[in-house]
Order: sequence, then structure tokens, then C-alpha cells
Amino acid sequence: MSSEPTHRPSLQKLFLTGLLALLPIWLTWVVIKFVFVFLSSISRPIVEPLSQRIATAFPQVFGWFGAHWVQNTIGLIATLAAILLVGALSRRVIGQRFLGWFDALMQRIPLASIIYSSVRKLLDILQTKPGNTQRVVLIDFPHRDMKSIGLVTRVLQEEGTGRELAAVYVPTTPNPTSGYLEIVPVELLTPTDWTVEQAMSFIISGGAVAPRSMPFTRASDHVSAPAGAASGQD
Repeated sequence: MSSEPTHRPSLQKLFLTGLLALLPIWLTWVVIKFVFVFLSSISRPIVEPLSQRIATAFPQVFGWFGAHWVQNTIGLIATLAAILLVGALSRRVIGQRFLGWFDALMQRIPLASIIYSSVRKLLDILQTKPGNTQRVVLIDFPHRDMKSIGLVTRVLQEEGTGRELAAVYVPTTPNPTSGYLEIVPVELLTPTDWTVEQAMSFIISGGAVAPRSMPFTRASDHVSAPAGAASGQD
């Protein structure tokens, strides 16, 4: 009785299979570690000397306060608490007054005023509902047969003709904080019904997190296609 030969996977296939299985876990850890270190470093100038004093003053009880991981944890908790506190105060009159005073202070600093006001306006635009133009669109980038996700930040007018032009921010994958700024005629935009959150999920995940369908061809292209085909037949 003959038995069929079993094909054992090669070491290369096993390595690639294991790498693909561990890659999501590793990327998740990298992102969490980055956020953890970043948030804990914000309050480190205050937390680190304070914890060292507590550990020195009470070595028998609070000596473990001097450990590096404890300081990072305390710094993370303190930063998160400060963010939540600012969020709660911003909903009250006293918090809005403080933010208004801080905005006025930042406007007086030469270089910081440009960066702060630009980022503030961008965040305000993305949080508000768009007007006649959809917020999340597709543009022909880097050429006509390829599309990129873009966020319309403003609609301008061309000098002389009055044609509407859209300022479109094109985030990059997987870091949406960097990208390109494109000036595109409004009629060349492909509108979508996506929200900003859906667009960010699509960009950060490299297209893995996305709706089942999406637009690709503009409505004007569908209208002009039969005319072009007819002229080609003539």
C-alpha cells in the first residue's frame, strides 16, 4: 500500500509564515511603545525629580519610586490625566477663557504663531462638516490612472476665470501626519461618502481597513465616455 508523499514546508516558507503572523503584533507593540514613551516624556521633568525625592525621603516604603519603569508609568498617568482635565475644562467658561488667553499668547511668538495657527485651523476644518465639496475625495495622483485619498481643506478661486480650485491634503501611509498638498480643480475631484475617520483607518492600515466598495471614476467621465467612443467610430 503506497502512501502519498508529504511535502514539508521549506524553512523560507516557515519563516515568512511566522513573520506574517508576528508582524501585526510587532507593529501594535511599536505604536503602543511610541505613544507610551511620548506621553510619559511630557511630564518627566516634573515626575522624575519628584519621585526621586520621595524615594530618597522614604527608602523603606517608597524606594521603588526611583525605578525607571515606575517613573514612566506615573508620567503616562499624569499626562493622560492632564489631557482629560483640559478636555473637561474646555467645555466650561473658565477653560474657554484660558484657551483664548493661550491662543493670544501663541499668536505673539514669531515662529510658533505660524505653526500653531496653521495646525489649529486644520484641526478645526477637519472637525466641521464640509459645504458643497466633500471632505474626503479621490484625486488623480500620481497620474490619471491612479487615485489617492485626499482631504479637502479649502476651496479657492482661480484668478481671471473664477474656476473653483480645492486645496487637498494627501496623507501618506502609514504615517498620516506627513503628506502632500495638491491644488486640484473641483471638477477633477472624485467625491466619496467616507468620513475622516474612515479615511484615516484606510490610510494607516494600508488599505486593509476599508468599506467593501469605493468610487473610482468621476461622474463626468461616465458622461463623456460615450461621446468619445462615438467620435472614435467616426
